[in-house]
Amino acid sequence: MRRATAMGAQVQSGREKAYAFLKETVLTDPDMQGRFLTEQEIADRIGISRTPIREALLLLAAEDLVRLVPKRGAHIAPLSGREITELMELRGIVERYAADQSIAAGKVPVAELTELLERQRGLTGPDQAKEFIAVDHLFHATLIAAVGNELLNRHYEGLRSRQIRAGVVALYNQSGRQEEVLCEHRAILDAVAAGDTEAARAAISGHLETTLKVLLAG
Repeated sequence: MRRATAMGAQVQSGREKAYAFLKETVLTDPDMQGRFLTEQEIADRIGISRTPIREALLLLAAEDLVRLVPKRGAHIAPLSGREITELMELRGIVERYAADQSIAAGKVPVAELTELLERQRGLTGPDQAKEFIAVDHLFHATLIAAVGNELLNRHYEGLRSRQIRAGVVALYNQSGRQEEVLCEHRAILDAVAAGDTEAARAAISGHLETTLKVLLAG
């Protein structure tokens, strides 16, 4: 029984490792968009057996992040215009609500948001684009967390992979986008810190609308 339990834990660990690697490293790589991945290719890259990789791919397919094609592998389809538009619409609803609620409750995490903005400011250049966008997500997620609704937190976290994929592509699509994002985040931070609900909503909407335009322009 102990041996079976240990083996089960090992498979679970392998699946989690493969899932995290695929979601955080492969799916967010602009060069991987539109490509097919095989189980063997992934196994060679991260050094685990094909079984947990297959399980990880099934999880990602269930989330519509990859499409499994018999005899070809897992297809990483670029985010469509519709997916990008719906992502930004959903983010807008959640993030404006979070701004409203955190301001009304006097729970705006000003210090945390300021620290994250400074971290982003130190991440410049294409080689740091993925980390820049990871901190970008954390900036918005910190405002969401201030509401204190755990279900809302989990819902927003579910958008993370698509958000990072879209964000990295946006940085590659437009030169100078990193500096623009910093300015847009500064406007959001200034508005919520001042307790100005309308300004916060406008700053969030402007940030997402600009990102959407960059992504759709391709």
